[in-house]
Amino acid sequence: MTAVLAPGSTQSHRKQALGVRFAGLGRSFGPSANRRTVLRDVTVDVEPGEILAILGTSGCGKSTLLRAAAGLDIPDSGQVLIDGTPVTGIDERCAVAFQEPRLLPWHTLQANVAIGLPKSSSASAGKAKVLELLKLVGLDTFAKHRPREVSGGMAQRTSLARALARNPGVLLLDEPFGALDALTRIRMQDLLLDIHRAQPTTVLLVTHDVDEALQLADRVLVLGRGDGNGPEGSTVAELVTVPGDRPRDRNSADLGALRSTLLSMLGVTGH
Repeated sequence: MTAVLAPGSTQSHRKQALGVRFAGLGRSFGPSANRRTVLRDVTVDVEPGEILAILGTSGCGKSTLLRAAAGLDIPDSGQVLIDGTPVTGIDERCAVAFQEPRLLPWHTLQANVAIGLPKSSSASAGKAKVLELLKLVGLDTFAKHRPREVSGGMAQRTSLARALARNPGVLLLDEPFGALDALTRIRMQDLLLDIHRAQPTTVLLVTHDVDEALQLADRVLVLGRGDGNGPEGSTVAELVTVPGDRPRDRNSADLGALRSTLLSMLGVTGH
């Protein structure tokens, strides 16, 4: 599946890809007597237009980091800046796609995508944009279908189109392909790269899948406690640049070596 934009379409009036900076970010949860630190002094710069994958063991704070970037969660310390401006609440410069498509079952796919449109969109321009985005993700012939009438992969593509309807400077993806079967997941990864080429934006991708991170990302951020003996809470354990241009050869020896390194960082041995 190849994403193609018509001349003069969404790309011509979309927002610019924006840089993201996490500056000393810290976040804890729970009552004061038994508070648990999840993130500790996370500092990293994400370049405009970059795809950054975020890896780490379950419960290490990957989704919390993403929610802080979206303004859905307020850190205890430090801050998130987008294009140099602090995030202080739900940020219109970002769009989020979750592991579950979270579509409204009584709406058509077209109406679900329209939910993501900026409030300033006119009716005619909004309708044209929604149909364009459905074509971008290969669902233009399913515009009038409802979520129950399409597959899980098609529902996830609709979720991506809805996120893109906002013209985001930053696209936040929280395990967006985690619930899909292996073949559909690979196709969705290819689709995301097609979309990124057609509508360049900064992408932060939370994933548990090392191979997915290596296929999609410019760099991989590994959250953890360094040697495992540091203070409570995850911080930047490693920041790794992925070699080679996209699309990458999944059987590349360089990626295979880096895969082993990342798995070791995550505590997976004997693979």
